[in-house]
Amino acid sequence: MPLTSRNGLPTLGFGLGLRPDHYLAILEDRPRVDWFEAITENYLVPGGKPLDFLDRIRADYPMVMHGVSLSIGSIDPLDLDYLAAVKALASRLEPAWISDHLCWTGVQGVNLHDLLPLPYTEEALAHVVERVCRVQDFLGRRILLENVSSYVAFHDSVITEWDFVAAVCRQADCLLLLDVNNIHVSAFNHGFDPLDYLAAVPGERVQQIHLAGHTDNGDHLVDTHDHPVIDPVWTLYAEAVRRFGFASTMIERDDRIPPLAELVAELDHARAIGAALLGDALLGEASA
Repeated sequence: MPLTSRNGLPTLGFGLGLRPDHYLAILEDRPRVDWFEAITENYLVPGGKPLDFLDRIRADYPMVMHGVSLSIGSIDPLDLDYLAAVKALASRLEPAWISDHLCWTGVQGVNLHDLLPLPYTEEALAHVVERVCRVQDFLGRRILLENVSSYVAFHDSVITEWDFVAAVCRQADCLLLLDVNNIHVSAFNHGFDPLDYLAAVPGERVQQIHLAGHTDNGDHLVDTHDHPVIDPVWTLYAEAVRRFGFASTMIERDDRIPPLAELVAELDHARAIGAALLGDALLGEASA
């Protein structure tokens, strides 16, 4: 029987972000990766090589979909054409779940191609919750929302980020994609204790965990996904596992992408942390 997370849903084990650099290596080498996360927007165009590779890899591995254009916090109307395309891809791919980011990405119809933070206010909370509920109704499933990294804060914010995230998950009855690196980056940039963030996270909502690297610019960190995971992020991941139990864990790399074997080795470090905290038998079930 597969290992389940605290919400009772099955876990997938240890995965990687699916990147074009690795398509052939995945198909030829069948790496020790339990599942892959596909960037939704890369596969919304019908036909073509990316979709062909996606189908071939999906035949051998479980898959989840991870979007960057939902813009759940925007004041623009929800893009129903985009949601219809997401739903169609999900019907084809049959992902274990669909996720996106707790942020906004554009306004007045312009996609800014960035994951922009929200003001943490009661008004913004009500706005986001209403939109999440509409998206879930449209897709016919619960979605996961990911906490984003940030570099500035709104003067009008009256709620901490972690309480805002928790409230969205509970009020909209959605799940959480907990990005541990984003917590570390934002904690450094804004001067809060990352353990305070973890203490407020509703563990029963954590369905997936992201691990990634970032760029250290001295007085601030930038979430660039172009470096290996650093020790403080591994430590924070271990604390998350202690608090929440096991949730499907993956490593993201979006730039300076190394050979697949290097990322698999990094993923094995996550496995080792999980094994040390939860036991080899449990992780064996999770990765079965």
